Amino acid sequence: MSPAAQRVIGIVVLLATGIYSLPLSAAVLDGEGTENWIVPAQLLAMAATGAAVTLALPAMARAGASAARRATTGAWWGLLAAFGGVLLFFVAINGVSGA
Repeated sequence: MSPAAQRVIGIVVLLATGIYSLPLSAAVLDGEGTENWIVPAQLLAMAATGAAVTLALPAMARAGASAARRATTGAWWGLLAAFGGVLLFFVAINGVSGA
């Protein structure tokens, strides 16, 4: 698979999981005593997802990067996708004029 295709697939996967990660975390952890763990759980899940995607698609990191460097880069990509996904989810629900 070409590096460009790997990047496109990785970005799409991370944005899709970023969009659904906060609502799914809220659905699982929405209870008395666990509601403060929703955002940390979402960020942790997205960092792990980003690391897994970048390990599976090496073009998401610099060429020749070690596995540890790719996982670290992927964790940052996952956190960025969490922010972007929540932003897209918010705009999808409220519209541009509601944002």
